[in-house]
Amino acid sequence: MPRAKSSGRKGPSHIARRTRPLVAATFAMTVDGKITTRTFSPVDFTSREDKLHLLRMRSLGEAVLIGRSTLAHDNVRLGLPDPKMRAEREARGQAPYPLRVIVSNEGRIDPALNIFKTDFSRIVIFSTTRMPRKYQVALRDKATLRLSEARTVNLARMLRVLRSEYGVRRVACEGGAELFRGLLELQLVDQLNLTIAPYIFGGKDAPTLTGRGASFLPASVRCSLVELRTIGEECFLQYKLRYAK
Repeated sequence: MPRAKSSGRKGPSHIARRTRPLVAATFAMTVDGKITTRTFSPVDFTSREDKLHLLRMRSLGEAVLIGRSTLAHDNVRLGLPDPKMRAEREARGQAPYPLRVIVSNEGRIDPALNIFKTDFSRIVIFSTTRMPRKYQVALRDKATLRLSEARTVNLARMLRVLRSEYGVRRVACEGGAELFRGLLELQLVDQLNLTIAPYIFGGKDAPTLTGRGASFLPASVRCSLVELRTIGEECFLQYKLRYAK
């Protein structure tokens, strides 16, 4: 997904947090900072503990957010297979499963993906009128389509809609790198959950957290360490993100 364009406004988060959800992104990466291979194959270089960690982070949000490319490569349902996690959600007053949110500028989302074969929670697609009509027809019965007339999805507005119309207080963002970078450039990521796995991939074509591009972010982002755990050979980090005022 192409990067979202900045509105040019300054200041942390660009939107007061009371008008948008908290955004917590979760990634696993190699020691040299790669989040997947150069062919964008599904993440399979981490342990069972890391995969459970991803589900735990997903279970905390009222919504789980994913970009089209990552969804296509991983072909995930974005569910919660552990009954205990669903029970804990209900005890907190949440629905058993989070709302599933897909972002795509062009809207070329395969209606045969696994996510559309399950109905345990609602699916909302934020896209634009660039979505070809055949995809609109195929997806309209499977998901709620939120199409704007802009060329790219306005990520800030999307978050406001999730908060005001769907009651989402926390979003679990699961990638990919281009979506994460788009949110980061707009100062919309509040928390980063990062697993470092004991591998080195190398190569310029395997993406890092912010994609494969060589350009810097508009401004550096300060990450304040909140938690650090090691389990086996993996390191689990949680950061709070801080933006220049």
